[in-house]
Amino acid sequence: MINLEQEVKRQMEILKTGAAEIIPEEDLREKIRQSIVNNKPLIVKLGLDPTAPDIHLGHTVPLQKMRQFQDLGHQAVIIIGDFTGRIGDPTGKSETRKPLTEEELHRNAETYKEQIFKILDPQKTRIEFNASWLSKLNFEDVIKLAASCTVARMLERDDFAKRYAEERPISIHEFFYPLMQGYDSVALNSDVELGGTDQKFNLLMGRTLQKDFGQSPQVALTTPILEGLDGVHKMSKSLGNYIGVYENPREMFGKTMSIPDELMIRYFELVTKVPVEEIRKLEKGLKEDKIHPRDLKMRLGWEIVRIYHGEEEANYAKEEFIKMFQKKEAPDEMPEYSLKYIEVQNDGKVELVAFMIDASLTTSRGEARRLIEQGGVKLNDEKISDPQALIALSAGDIIKVGKRKFIRIIP
Repeated sequence: MINLEQEVKRQMEILKTGAAEIIPEEDLREKIRQSIVNNKPLIVKLGLDPTAPDIHLGHTVPLQKMRQFQDLGHQAVIIIGDFTGRIGDPTGKSETRKPLTEEELHRNAETYKEQIFKILDPQKTRIEFNASWLSKLNFEDVIKLAASCTVARMLERDDFAKRYAEERPISIHEFFYPLMQGYDSVALNSDVELGGTDQKFNLLMGRTLQKDFGQSPQVALTTPILEGLDGVHKMSKSLGNYIGVYENPREMFGKTMSIPDELMIRYFELVTKVPVEEIRKLEKGLKEDKIHPRDLKMRLGWEIVRIYHGEEEANYAKEEFIKMFQKKEAPDEMPEYSLKYIEVQNDGKVELVAFMIDASLTTSRGEARRLIEQGGVKLNDEKISDPQALIALSAGDIIKVGKRKFIRIIP
């Protein structure tokens, strides 16, 4: 016989871990209680606008929270914003976004669907496209929806307020984005909605509209914005401080090993499937110096790679990292470059900078020169520091650039 209050407490402890804010927390506790009593899973909603097909770990934080709800027996519903995506979420934007075409939206949506099932259980996940209900609203419905919110309320959003103060354009249709996201909650009669802290306004709009439609308002659970590899700024491709979910296992593992030690537990909480109870034990072991930070970080790298590439690749990535950085050995497998593609000069040598670009070891001559000057380029483990260097290459030679890039010369 299940102890009701103990089960409610257990679920709350799991769901609060790694959450930024639960609004209101007592409502979530009561919804969980009623879910257990009535043997009826909560409907937990997460909206994704398929605006960018290449996602990184920062995008997966709310998905990991959704997986926790699934493991607790609740119903996960992913909303693909094929309708709202035509507007584009104005959150955090300093100008009106260009709408995506329907073809772009559906192409990106397929990428998202492929990636979310690396984290979510596909057998316990419903996927809905919000055009299925939003496209059916007539103009009268839209006017009634708009009447639910004042302009003053809309201008409480930081991004709108800032643009208004700076006299930057705000198109009327942008005001409809949070209304449509809120209406998604009405269409689903959702109990909980997940989103990053930058989505708080939109999540609360769902509560407002549900009240107007006579529904019990959803709980808004926000997840933190994940810091990138620099430990300072949010994870971002433009800042180069990201771990992409499409990256190869060795690169993914190596990047994880570069995060600051103080972020390890946060990464465990936000982007892995390690149970909360075990994370608390790891945290305790770290504080009591019973676990070495390097070993814990290697466990973190292994857990992350396992999610996206499987256990075998995670083991291999860990072994390769140990060989490369602890034993100072080159990896068994690395890209190869044939001598027949190398343009040599009269003395049989090649310009190092030009070779690095041709072999895709760097993207520009300036970057190549900086890497060389900083001691980041080695030929057969011998450092090359002259950016004007001409080198002779033979089959079997290994060139290393930075910490993780290797290339082997073949005939």
